[in-house]
Amino acid sequence: MLVDYQDYYSETDWALFKDEADKHETPFLIINLNIFQHKYEYLKKHFPYAKIYYAVKSNPSVEVLELLRDLGSCFDIASTYELDRVLSLGISPDRLSYGNTIKKLNDIKYFYDKGVRLFATDSAADVINLSKAAPGSKVFFRILTEGSDTADWPLSRKFGCHPDMAIDLVIQAKKLGLEPYGISFHVGSQQRDIGTWDSAIAKVKYIFDFLLEEGIPLKMINLGGGFPANYVVKTNPMESYSEEITRYLQEDFGEDLPEIILEPGRYLAGEAGVLVSEVVLVSRKSRLNVDRWLYLDVGKFNGLIETWDESIKYPIYCEKRSSNMGNVIIAGPTCDSQDIMYESYLYKMPMNLAAGDRLYWLTTGAYTTSYCSVEFNGFPPLKTYYVK
Repeated sequence: MLVDYQDYYSETDWALFKDEADKHETPFLIINLNIFQHKYEYLKKHFPYAKIYYAVKSNPSVEVLELLRDLGSCFDIASTYELDRVLSLGISPDRLSYGNTIKKLNDIKYFYDKGVRLFATDSAADVINLSKAAPGSKVFFRILTEGSDTADWPLSRKFGCHPDMAIDLVIQAKKLGLEPYGISFHVGSQQRDIGTWDSAIAKVKYIFDFLLEEGIPLKMINLGGGFPANYVVKTNPMESYSEEITRYLQEDFGEDLPEIILEPGRYLAGEAGVLVSEVVLVSRKSRLNVDRWLYLDVGKFNGLIETWDESIKYPIYCEKRSSNMGNVIIAGPTCDSQDIMYESYLYKMPMNLAAGDRLYWLTTGAYTTSYCSVEFNGFPPLKTYYVK
């Protein structure tokens, strides 16, 4: 399959990417802030009743955060380092939540002292720490959900707890002087099966109803992220997600819809970025080997970590066009045998591809620079340029 950039970008947006790319030596990432803004406004249009808490970890650049600040977004924060960056941009703490369920007591106190009053949790030990370091704060409780089989990047095992345990935690938090505020879940990053939200919302409804009978009314549902970006395998449009999820909420909650929070990351950031790389070497492992090895100047440790287990399959655009195509195994530049992006899923590239040719990795605005190593094999972090 030979990728065509027109399947992902307008001619105007591609011209912005290409004009900027021609100025720099590879590898680097280009972020189109116009696309970022369009995706945010599109999400707001289709979920007008929801608050958006941007997942900072997906792309924490100052340029992106300033754009979303000015658009009125709230922010999902994962660490004290993200907190400091966001606060330094004049974003008030009432627009922030500490969404990481794994946190030190001192970090909770740091957030609380900075004015943050909305925290996630999924364990009894963390609830105790919250009561000590963030007294009286609003707390939402993350539950386990299905959907790992249909998400490209599952998140179901490390985070969250069983709904029955969440009920216990809510009661515990109430006794400890915290304000039980809501329930959260995450159906998995790059989730293609919209129905996973249905089963998750049904669990939330059960928890809401049970706790209401116990005299603890909850006020918020955090639907998490999971909205997909367009990679090699295309996805349903946002309209389909919003229509179905809104229907699920209305079926379960009717007119008594609580506050709704979304935590998009990949959906906003992904398509806004194009990573530009260069072919270092094309080789074969034997005289009779059919597949070529394509070595690039960027790899898993330079921003493409989500190719681990070939989970995310990026569209790769090659300017060199040819009717004579062949399979390639795509690998990075480091001296690490794990630095192979695609070996089972074989991309097709022109047979005349050679050292010095450029490849454009489309939809790479999310989890590239933030995952990038600092100095593995001496390679510096991925440079980023911004256009609009």
